[in-house]
Amino acid sequence: MKISTTSLRSKIFISMMGLVFLASVMILVVTVMQYREEAEDYHKKRLLRKETAVKVHINSILENTSFEVKPEKLKYIFKSHGNTRGLSSISELSRIHKMPINIYDLQGHLLISSLLRLNQSHDSLQQLSPEIIKKIDQSPDKRYVIKHEGKDGEYQSSYSYIYNRKFKPIAVLNLPYLADSTFYKKELEEFLKNLGTIYIIMFFLAIIISYLLSRYITKSLNTVNQVLRQTSFSKQSQKIQIKNPNDEINELIESYNKMVDKLEESANKLAQTEREEAWRNMARQVAHEIKNPLTPMRLNIQSFQMTFDPKDPDIKDKFNEFSNILIEQIDLMSKIASAFSDFAKMPQANLQEGDLVEVIRNALKLYDPKEVRFVSSDQKIIFNFDKNQIQRVIANLVKNAIQAVPDDRMPDILVSARETEDKIYITVTDNGSGIAPEHQSRIFEPKFTTKNSGMGLGLAIVKRIIENHNGRIYFHSDTDQGTTFIIEFDK
Repeated sequence: MKISTTSLRSKIFISMMGLVFLASVMILVVTVMQYREEAEDYHKKRLLRKETAVKVHINSILENTSFEVKPEKLKYIFKSHGNTRGLSSISELSRIHKMPINIYDLQGHLLISSLLRLNQSHDSLQQLSPEIIKKIDQSPDKRYVIKHEGKDGEYQSSYSYIYNRKFKPIAVLNLPYLADSTFYKKELEEFLKNLGTIYIIMFFLAIIISYLLSRYITKSLNTVNQVLRQTSFSKQSQKIQIKNPNDEINELIESYNKMVDKLEESANKLAQTEREEAWRNMARQVAHEIKNPLTPMRLNIQSFQMTFDPKDPDIKDKFNEFSNILIEQIDLMSKIASAFSDFAKMPQANLQEGDLVEVIRNALKLYDPKEVRFVSSDQKIIFNFDKNQIQRVIANLVKNAIQAVPDDRMPDILVSARETEDKIYITVTDNGSGIAPEHQSRIFEPKFTTKNSGMGLGLAIVKRIIENHNGRIYFHSDTDQGTTFIIEFDK
């Protein structure tokens, strides 16, 4: 399963900023829509008010005319109004109400229009489409409004019936209306400018608040994370104590603390089992190593007992030879016991400030400078270490390096030391046969050896010493090219 590497704090911060941005966009969209709806509603109501006023005016003319109120008489009725010519009267009506006025008969033919004074071609005004007549008739309020775009902006045209005294439709009134939204556009622009300023301030405040809030939310989790990083089977884990955690974090902490108790119990059982197993292995190894010299000792004693003759003139030489063999075997058992004792009772490092370069030089004095070379990045490398144990490590690694070189090859061992800002490195490089890949995973195991002699404790003791100095040891090896052991210490 692929796990995102983005931190929880970053996710919270990005999510909150995303919500702020989304909310801002939504408010902006809703505001623009609200302004448009208000503008549209305003023009609808304004057109309706103007239409009502024009109708009232027209009804007043029809009430006071001496002509019979019929469609074919409308031209004459408007001609008599105001004692002026017909075109002037409809134009006067248009001027009073500040909008064009067109009157059609019920079949859609233009009867009279205030626009004809412009001496322009108005073919589109001469005849209403049957669709418009149908829409008016089907409308509950006998009114139909069309919207369309013009050069000067958005137009609305309302169509409604003109009634006679008996409330019978005699004509169709058309009022073209230009929806001038300049005022609303200016208001909207001003509002958006103010809103933009507020958004910028709010955005920076949201960044600060999101950052602080994400830190507050993840503070407890960071504490839990730090403690979890330190959790180990090899040492006692620390329980988590946090003041006033929220419910979810508190459940996590309680679960972790319970796990720590179980982990400590399991670690104790595991450590006890490992100690018992280690001592059993150690006992088997010691018994095996001691048993090896005991067998030839027993055979030598039996042979000497069977061939012993006090009168033999060479008895003294034979006795001395027999004694030397026994002493040699006893010394071998003593070395075996000492080696296992050293490994089992490795003393804690006595850390004292010293010069690592000097200690390494002293450890290499016993070796031929032609075979073992030493280089250092500094004249002195000062830090806290156990001089005796580090000398033992260098001697052991150099001895193993020399033994790893085949007989047909001249040993060329390079020991180096270097210091960085936070690390100290010691390397031992040989030109030997290298470590076989199948043996590399076991090279630091006690009692493991690839040599015909030895007990396989040298590198195990080296590793124990390095770990007592809170360091680590590792190696790189190429078959028939050589091996480099690297020791790394933290300052």
